[in-house]
Amino acid sequence: MNRKKIYLVRHGQTDFNLQGVVQGSGIDAPINETGLAQANAFFDVYKDIAFEQVYHTALIRTKQSIQQFIDLGIPTTALPELNEISWGDYEGTPMTPEEGEYYRHMLQQWQEGNLDYAIAGGESPNVVAERMRIGIGKILEGPGETVLVCTHGRAMRIFLSLILNYDLRYMDQFEHHNLCLYLLEQLPDDTFVVKRFNDQEHLAALSQL
Repeated sequence: MNRKKIYLVRHGQTDFNLQGVVQGSGIDAPINETGLAQANAFFDVYKDIAFEQVYHTALIRTKQSIQQFIDLGIPTTALPELNEISWGDYEGTPMTPEEGEYYRHMLQQWQEGNLDYAIAGGESPNVVAERMRIGIGKILEGPGETVLVCTHGRAMRIFLSLILNYDLRYMDQFEHHNLCLYLLEQLPDDTFVVKRFNDQEHLAALSQL
């Protein structure tokens, strides 16, 4: 197995992100104008990286965010195992104060180790981790050494926790932003280290517009 260098990014902004609407695996929202600008900015900086394989989830916002790399002809695979967590009954609804309180309660449950706790009708971290291990396995066993992976916010936190062998209780330490980058490098002992953490340097020019 080749040692991997994984460029892990979150998708660009959607209107649901902008409006504070709950968006999980059941919402297949496209990126908006800002998200497209973020995708363009990321491509401009990283287009010369010799990616040998590209992965995105089954949701359109991740594919759109890295479409320019796909257009280069890089082999591309959709991995639904990396889809965002399902937020169940709350998907597509604005985050009201009451729902915000429920969300904080849920995070506390997870931080206390109740990783089977799920929002009504949704997935728990353990359920997401089970499918995500399959997706990560496909990436590690797949072709190429330098790969690009586009996923989602909560999914990214679980992905990082699994690949770095961190306790899922502490997954919220992995901060993220739309089209942020985590660069992961595999060591000779097959463990991974983080070389870049929530890197947004490629987006700096957008804040000046």
